[in-house]
Amino acid sequence: MLDYHVFRLENGLTVIFHPDRTTNIAVVNVLYKVGARDEDPEKTGMAHLFEHLMFEGSKNIPVFDKPLEKAGGVSNAFTNSDYTNYYIIIPRDNIETALWLESDRMLSLDFSEDKLEIQKKVVIEEYKETVLNQPYGDDYKHLMKLAYKVHPYRWIVIGEDFHHIEKVTLDDVRDFFFKFYAPNNAIVSIAGNFQDQEIEDLINKWFGDIASRRVPVRCYPQEPEQTGMRRVEVVRNVPYDKVMMGFHYSSRLEYGYYASDVITDLLAEGDSSRLYQSLVKQKQIFSEIDAYITGRVDKGLVIVEGILKEGVRPELGEEAIWEELKKISREQISDYEYQKIKNNIEAQFQYNKVSLRSRAHGLAYHQMLGDVALYNLELQRYNDVSKLDILTYSNMIFQPHRANVLYYLHEEN
Repeated sequence: MLDYHVFRLENGLTVIFHPDRTTNIAVVNVLYKVGARDEDPEKTGMAHLFEHLMFEGSKNIPVFDKPLEKAGGVSNAFTNSDYTNYYIIIPRDNIETALWLESDRMLSLDFSEDKLEIQKKVVIEEYKETVLNQPYGDDYKHLMKLAYKVHPYRWIVIGEDFHHIEKVTLDDVRDFFFKFYAPNNAIVSIAGNFQDQEIEDLINKWFGDIASRRVPVRCYPQEPEQTGMRRVEVVRNVPYDKVMMGFHYSSRLEYGYYASDVITDLLAEGDSSRLYQSLVKQKQIFSEIDAYITGRVDKGLVIVEGILKEGVRPELGEEAIWEELKKISREQISDYEYQKIKNNIEAQFQYNKVSLRSRAHGLAYHQMLGDVALYNLELQRYNDVSKLDILTYSNMIFQPHRANVLYYLHEEN
């Protein structure tokens, strides 16, 4: 069980402190409750663009990295559909440098046309490289558009179209920043060898004077229940055909989330998994295959995807996947298989907790979900998933009317 202390400033900033007396390293993790699902459908990619802009200098600090490097720190960030996360890892004695940097860019960025144009070009090139020019780079984009018709998960994090980023103006950027990058829309999580009062004093010193802002109340359109199988084919310059199947499943706080995660581990975790043994090793239909959940806050997808061996028709690959999904939906797994997957899950949990950064992020993430205490309950929730639950949820999820099927086909010579 992780020890932590939660407090809030008058401006609405939520702070979580996790003490670790064994380290001389500190982690400052800042999670903003804004992701791709908060974007205008005609201006997608803004949240990801901001991940870049936040390193372009703030109101009083022209170059973010210089003071951080002098203090021996490193930083990075990532964006997804639900939130944006920034972190700094720094020697314990230099934590004020990290807090100074994070508080100043929360106060205000250094907005300029030149910096905006630079980062727009960076993001557009990233889009072209990872989505348009990489083999199978736009497969996820097509599957999301197929599976979601009203929910903002229907576009990918980097944006529906790079032309959306081309059109972003300085006014758009200012509006997005002051709407979402606010203390009352953020969670600061600090991990390291400190005392509670020491952290409270430092947080009040660096963040206490930042004014709260009028953050919009979010109400995302919920995806209607799917009532029939959906299909799409795309043809691209790729070496082999690919089959992707997406099935709607539970939201992050529902019990079905944990059952679905266990199910995908049973299907595709490692070379001893069901899909690999049957469809790669024995039947040799696929050269590689995987199953995973998207892990979103609102209802996500269970995805099964595989690259077919040369000459294998996608219809045969899809049929073979359905056979395996029917097995896990109709036949209760063995005690051995059940214990093996539970052991793997516990080992992964223990491994993740070794990292101070992982702990800091995990606490902030669960606070965003509604209660930081959920972090200490995660492993138990996975352990509560029974063999009967696996059977029940597999049967519920892997129904033809819930399926979204993408054939990603290679161009014929």
